[in-house]
Amino acid sequence: MSDKTVKDIENEVSDWWKTSIIDMEPGKIHFSGYAIEDLIGNISFPGMIWLMTRGELPSKGQAALLEAALVAAVDHGPQAPSIAIARMAATCGVGLNNAMASAVNVLGDVHGGAGEQAVGLYHDIAARMDSGASLADATAAGLDHQIAEHGKHIPGFGHRFHPLDPRAPRLLSLVEKAAAEGIVSGRFGQIASQIEETLLQRKGKRIPMNIDGATAVIYAELGFAAPLARGLFCLSRSVGILAHAWEQTNQGGRNKGPIPRRLIWNYDGPERRPFPKDVGDQ
Repeated sequence: MSDKTVKDIENEVSDWWKTSIIDMEPGKIHFSGYAIEDLIGNISFPGMIWLMTRGELPSKGQAALLEAALVAAVDHGPQAPSIAIARMAATCGVGLNNAMASAVNVLGDVHGGAGEQAVGLYHDIAARMDSGASLADATAAGLDHQIAEHGKHIPGFGHRFHPLDPRAPRLLSLVEKAAAEGIVSGRFGQIASQIEETLLQRKGKRIPMNIDGATAVIYAELGFAAPLARGLFCLSRSVGILAHAWEQTNQGGRNKGPIPRRLIWNYDGPERRPFPKDVGDQ
């Protein structure tokens, strides 16, 4: 017979999952100590995201800056793989949750991960500055390390569609304003701007910051860890994914692939050939 008491078993069950995020009992729900009824109507959705991921309430200015980053990245049209996949999934007859899950699942290192990578780069440069390097020297060394480890592509800079991403300057202006008001330090905005200048010196042409680089500035300024930058992008892009999946559902259409039906892919395999008579299961 087990020596465990009923209380021991209850404690073991209670400790199976441990969380500081939510505390709940019949009729009561608290998030990091705050009652849900006090949060409802008094905190914005970005503020709730902050509370859930950080365990404390943001200031009004912090919540506003986070909201700006989330708004900026909601959609980039069906030429973005995540949006195209949401629409294609909707034409396959699945529900909105399936279409959204299919789309979110492709937000990986190449499509969706640049913000996380940019925050990592900014943090690396900041660490070099903390060790005594100047902004220019730390940026040059950080870029060299980035290229040596991950190749010549610099996350958060350059865009295959926009010569100048219209979202980035607006976000950076909000960071500058927040820094002037003491909401953030402005340090990571300066680092990102120095990256742009260093790339200009090296390549002889400007490679402007894109949405990923600009939102990464905000997430770094607000103190979010690099992996959370990708999670926050997923939350943001899910809004566009939902909108496109819903629109496509209402438009109808069946089994729409990535290219119109009249177009065909390029085949580069063997020429058409007969099946050999001396090979097979018979």
